[in-house]
Amino acid sequence: MTGVTLNRVVKKYGDAQVIHGVDLEVKDGEFCVFVGPSGCGKSTLLRMVAGLEETSGGAIHIGSRDVTHADPAERGVAMVFQTYALYPHMTVAENMGFGLKMTGHPKPEIERKVAEASRILKLGDYLTRKPKALSGGQRQRVAIGRAIVRGPEVFLFDEPLSNLDAELRVEMRVEIARLHREIGATMIYVTHDQVEAMTLADKIVVLRAGRVEQVGAPLDLYHDPDNKFVAGFIGSPAMNFVSAQVAAPGSVTAPGLNGPVSLSMRLPKPGQPVTLGIRPQHLTLTEGTTHKVEMTEALGGVSYLHVTGETGEKLVIESREDPRVRLGDRVAVSFDAAQMMAFDAKTDLRLR
Repeated sequence: MTGVTLNRVVKKYGDAQVIHGVDLEVKDGEFCVFVGPSGCGKSTLLRMVAGLEETSGGAIHIGSRDVTHADPAERGVAMVFQTYALYPHMTVAENMGFGLKMTGHPKPEIERKVAEASRILKLGDYLTRKPKALSGGQRQRVAIGRAIVRGPEVFLFDEPLSNLDAELRVEMRVEIARLHREIGATMIYVTHDQVEAMTLADKIVVLRAGRVEQVGAPLDLYHDPDNKFVAGFIGSPAMNFVSAQVAAPGSVTAPGLNGPVSLSMRLPKPGQPVTLGIRPQHLTLTEGTTHKVEMTEALGGVSYLHVTGETGEKLVIESREDPRVRLGDRVAVSFDAAQMMAFDAKTDLRLR
């Protein structure tokens, strides 16, 4: 197995540049997830690694080989797409082994590799079935099995779970994580779902508008984001943001805060604007009438309250207790200042 290195990779369509000089190292055996909103360039970057999109500038290495302009078949990668793309007239075993059959591999070798892939993916009972007799999750496992039998150096996944319902997505996340542990191959996975990214990745690459915003382990990005975009994208529900102003050295004021709040990070000069960020679990309800409850999401073990302050600021509060509040009630909110982050109001960079 080998790693993948991107060096100042650029992609242009005519005069429009969609990937802007991406530098990235995916280590041997690492599970790397590209995550970001729609249109950020994550699938385009993955297709460039696969050779399905031409690289306009920079270099791509798989292991020690420069594959920047190599054909897809010469790169040693296998790709699993959002659509299963199974042959409906073939059985599961025939679908999984078809690629090897087309490249002239002997039948005993194909059968051995299909049997091993079916063992890993728990498809042994379905080898004689055709795709129409399978569930969505089983079809996606067949598509993954088709990639496994090729014995690639790198696995590429392009939003493979987006066509599945919520329960199957959870099941398949577990399957893919188990597959990575068993095979130990280098895997690059694209998703817009940050929950998938957090649960699967060794390393997350957060992309926006064709640029890398931050790279790191899931919990590192969650607890130590570099900017407002990463702080708001990683975590569900998203971080709350409140416009504030530096009141004095080391303290800020903001709508909904009970007076100035002292912060430990380096702040701009008094009078300058900043943006405060705080996650829903670090807010609590208190006695008062400063915020109106606009919506409640009671999920059983946890509830999310959507409230609006007197000056229009909107907040989401996580409660592990039954808050006993209803739509239209008025409440007050307490902030845990020790858990607050601050961001430059102009650049959105984190203040530390």
